Amino acid sequence: MAWYIIKIVLTAVVIVVVSEISKRLPLLGSLIASLPLISVLGMIWIYQETKDNQKLISHAEGTFWYVLPSLPMFLVMPWMMKKGISFYLSLGAGILLTVILYVIMTKLLSRFGLNI
Repeated sequence: MAWYIIKIVLTAVVIVVVSEISKRLPLLGSLIASLPLISVLGMIWIYQETKDNQKLISHAEGTFWYVLPSLPMFLVMPWMMKKGISFYLSLGAGILLTVILYVIMTKLLSRFGLNI
């Protein structure tokens, strides 16, 4: 149970730190947010708890493929907001775009024998 609490607290601290830094220094916050901190923590948690290399390999490969379709959201949102579209509508559109691209990526990869 203690390990579970440590995981929650450490993960939450990373998110809060990024949020607080971004308020003062947006570009530094962006840099920190772009680091694969949550992925690295996830890999540490997986390895510590399972010692299963195959699970870790699958997680790392899946993360790579799922990061790609999420990237356009970070261009669409600011573009929409610069056009005067509200934050929440821009965020919703970015999330919807990401979901659509996830589905496309999954179907495309399965055609090449990669099932993630």
